[in-house]
Amino acid sequence: MSRPPFKLRGKTALITGAGGGIGRALALGLAARGCHLALADVRGAALAETAALATGGAGEALHVSTHVLDVAQRPAVAALPLVVRAEHGVLHLLINNAGVAIGGNFEQVSEADFDWLFNINFHGVVAMTRAFLPLLHEAADRDGAAHIVNVSSIFGIIAPAGQAAYSASKFAVRGFSNALRHELEGSGIGVSVVHPGGVATDIARHARVPAGVSEAERKTRLARAHQLLRLPPAEAARIIIEGVERTRPRIIVGGDAKVAALLERLLPVGYWKLLRSRMSAPKQ
Repeated sequence: MSRPPFKLRGKTALITGAGGGIGRALALGLAARGCHLALADVRGAALAETAALATGGAGEALHVSTHVLDVAQRPAVAALPLVVRAEHGVLHLLINNAGVAIGGNFEQVSEADFDWLFNINFHGVVAMTRAFLPLLHEAADRDGAAHIVNVSSIFGIIAPAGQAAYSASKFAVRGFSNALRHELEGSGIGVSVVHPGGVATDIARHARVPAGVSEAERKTRLARAHQLLRLPPAEAARIIIEGVERTRPRIIVGGDAKVAALLERLLPVGYWKLLRSRMSAPKQ
């Protein structure tokens, strides 16, 4: 059963990872559509810049609040709904966008680094969803609809070599989101899972580098990543926002992501043979 369009004007949205990249672009796109914003990021200065851009570009008075938050810190996440309620009174849209990366093969990535990534990319999504579901239920009961957007990755559909930790976390986001959508059916709360391809953000530059990765290998991997990260964040945000407005359960962002998803569907085991040369960093 299809859901009615999700009208954004006058709604309140919470975005994690709003200090830059897709998160900042989403904030600006939603502000332009008349959304009030609760912006969260671990980087306070970057968060303030996003808020200034969102309020400066909006053609009407919008309520924008900022919240310095590490989504891996459970007590901070658990405390945030009370703060958002006090600031905005309601929450209609939760966008779990915050994420990090690690550059290295599985044998190069330490257990601590693997857990660090998972605590942000997956457990952060789960913790934020658990914390804010009561507010979203209230919004759905009061205003007829609420929505959750969980940002996975094209690496939540395909699993390239050198991305074991990242892909595992993004596959987990995908599975969690799909099961949650089924559980919330009929509640008034929709769930979208987003699979961006190569979006031109700083995630590769800020990726944690394992101790076993040489400087030469790091530079090679970074150069290859930059070749693949081409879609402007504003365009990615436009696609995501339009997908939310249409309450699409899965939003694939970018031509490269669409091609990769199609290859995975056609060749669920053999797609890597076709993608290896394009996506693998050369061995040192």
